[in-house]
Amino acid sequence: MATAVPDLGPDTGVGLRDLLPLLRPHRRSFLLAAGLSLLGAAGALAQPALVARVIDVVGAGEPLLPAVGLLVVVLLLASALGALQQFVLQRTAEGVVLTTRLTLTDRLLRLPVAEYDRRRTGDLMSRVGSDTTLLRATVTSGVVEVAGSAVVGVGALVAMAVVDVWLLLVTVLAVTIGAVTAVLASRGVRRLSRRAQEEVGAMTAAVERALSAVRTIRASGATAREVATVGASARRAYQAGVQVARLEALVSPAGSIAVQGAFLAVLGVGGYRVADGTISVSALVAFILYLFLLVMPLGQAISAWTQLQTGLGALSRIQEVLRLDPEDDERPERAGGGAPVVRTGGAPLLELDDVSFGYPDGTPVLRGVSLQVPAGSRVALVGPSGAGKSTVLTLIEGFYPLTGGAIRWSGTDVRDLPRAGLRARLGYVEQEAPVLAGTVRDNLLLTRPDATDPELWAVLADVGLTEVVRRSPRGLDVLVGDEGVLLSGGERQRLAIARSLLARPELLLLDEPTASLDARNEGLLRATLAAASSGRALLVVAHRLSTVLDSDQIVVLDEGRVVARGTHAELVDSSPLYRELAAAQLLV
Repeated sequence: MATAVPDLGPDTGVGLRDLLPLLRPHRRSFLLAAGLSLLGAAGALAQPALVARVIDVVGAGEPLLPAVGLLVVVLLLASALGALQQFVLQRTAEGVVLTTRLTLTDRLLRLPVAEYDRRRTGDLMSRVGSDTTLLRATVTSGVVEVAGSAVVGVGALVAMAVVDVWLLLVTVLAVTIGAVTAVLASRGVRRLSRRAQEEVGAMTAAVERALSAVRTIRASGATAREVATVGASARRAYQAGVQVARLEALVSPAGSIAVQGAFLAVLGVGGYRVADGTISVSALVAFILYLFLLVMPLGQAISAWTQLQTGLGALSRIQEVLRLDPEDDERPERAGGGAPVVRTGGAPLLELDDVSFGYPDGTPVLRGVSLQVPAGSRVALVGPSGAGKSTVLTLIEGFYPLTGGAIRWSGTDVRDLPRAGLRARLGYVEQEAPVLAGTVRDNLLLTRPDATDPELWAVLADVGLTEVVRRSPRGLDVLVGDEGVLLSGGERQRLAIARSLLARPELLLLDEPTASLDARNEGLLRATLAAASSGRALLVVAHRLSTVLDSDQIVVLDEGRVVARGTHAELVDSSPLYRELAAAQLLV
């Protein structure tokens, strides 16, 4: 069942300063939008004065066409500038969203592997999708509109002061009361908006979980339960969204009260001052038009402030990821390293020296594991489930930091080598080898983008996939489906092995390579691995001992410790645990 999102507290720690790095690449567009906004503000502020001039011209009996013509020209120019500003602003907002998505995706794909273990995939996807989308409104209805509204508002206040100070004081009093009420009502929008986005992330994670296991769910008759689980998560997202809507709904009436109150007050006091001859009718009309210029941007500013709080709530979730330190695979783990690998005389290709590893909660996985993989040799790791065999491979790849001991490549501690350089010498095939959505060609080129078609066909032949690929007239461009669903389990495993072999690694790491293969394909793969071991070393994790009987050395792990090592014949005689495993598989 999906769990409810915990209360995040009132302070998210994110402000406008955190938005600036995302806006900086688009500063020219923002400057252009700001310039257009200033020109539009000037045109808007000129219109009440021009209307007053038209009224005065009519009253004085002077020619009307020049005054009306100028007013029409200003109106058209202001409209054109407003349309251009909106286009520039919308395009800039899309650019900000694109930049944020690219930055966020780059960071997500470079995080240490341990970070993925602590987070839900669906929630991370939600940050790239829905959270970044909310930034669009923050840019279009937030940052620039607040600035533009401020320019028009200040200009209107100055013009109103010139027309009549007393009417201005009445206006400011009414508007201030409404504005303060609206701002107070919007104070909690950011926190509630963030909570709503957290619930959306939880719902996305629940959907991703269900879709990734849809066949198992159907076969287990659990469809209705999973629908209920996702539905419960969706309802929590709905309730959080309603809370945001309820709070935002309080903002609009406050703004309306400010507008209506100011308008009625100005009409009442202004009408009285016209009656006693203090101001003219044209001046009152101009003042009322300036009042509209003030309260309309004020309403926009209040709405923009609310949008800004919503966007900052989403930005806080984005910043959570951007503040995580990425894995820099171009630099060694330890400062001062980075020297090129020089094979030390007599040193094995790979050596684990008293390696220990435990999870952050203190649970130990490996306890003082030592082993060597000489160049060109085949070494196997066997043992019961949970012995730590797969963990050894992930530590060699540098996915997790060691708790103790050392791993050396050609005599050099891997912490003194850039991870990218080390991984270029390794081929790694996971137990549940992932096949990426796309074509066979796409999957093979993942490790060697420059490989030619003859090389692709050759490596497919090595793993017995030639006929499978040729079944389709599309050949190498045949689709494999999402997560390789159009291939069998064995075909997915062999395609993953072919992908690693194509990179010509010095050491091939295989985690249960025959787990999904039948007897015929297992024999074919054993022959492939025998050929692949020529000129490279192999380190194979296996439950099925038949895969590794001819290994140069078999290392037996149990509860994170090396309990025996030797050839198959030697271990049958010397290791009770290995003999038990072999007997269970009818190999003794």
